[in-house]
Amino acid sequence: MGDVFKEQIIKRKPTARDFVFRVLLVAAAGLIFFLAMMFLPSFGVIFGFAAMFGAWYGMSFLNVEYEYVFTNGDLDIDVIYNKARRKRLFTGQVNNFEIMCHVDDKVHIGDFASAQETRDYSSGESGENTYVFLTTQSGKRIKVIFEPNEKLLKAIGTVLTRRKLFIKQ
Repeated sequence: MGDVFKEQIIKRKPTARDFVFRVLLVAAAGLIFFLAMMFLPSFGVIFGFAAMFGAWYGMSFLNVEYEYVFTNGDLDIDVIYNKARRKRLFTGQVNNFEIMCHVDDKVHIGDFASAQETRDYSSGESGENTYVFLTTQSGKRIKVIFEPNEKLLKAIGTVLTRRKLFIKQ
């Protein structure tokens, strides 16, 4: 049996909160520039450019993609900011998932009531490919929402037993 490697990238959809945050960053940069020019005219340009750079840097964290990597039974989920910076958010063995089902599954969704923490690594829109699983990490029961495509779901299905995986038909 050969090694299994599947990966997928999901872009998070911008929310109203993201828009408000962008507007506040630009307004704060403009206010800092204005106040710096009024009270410290010789350093106002420097403070203005620093404020604009800070606003640009802050906005770069609003362009978010999630990468799912499945390798021989291990699932890693990374976040990618502005297609440049990467951070590992989740790593775990699929064998340790207690249950995995579609996010709209009315029969099994009650099994997730015991979760102490919910993590959403999806595009933000509950769709046909949005799934949820329950696992334990560091003594905490964690509910994770993600959007695997058919290839990734099939690869996960080869590791999870039928009594733990409920795929939407």
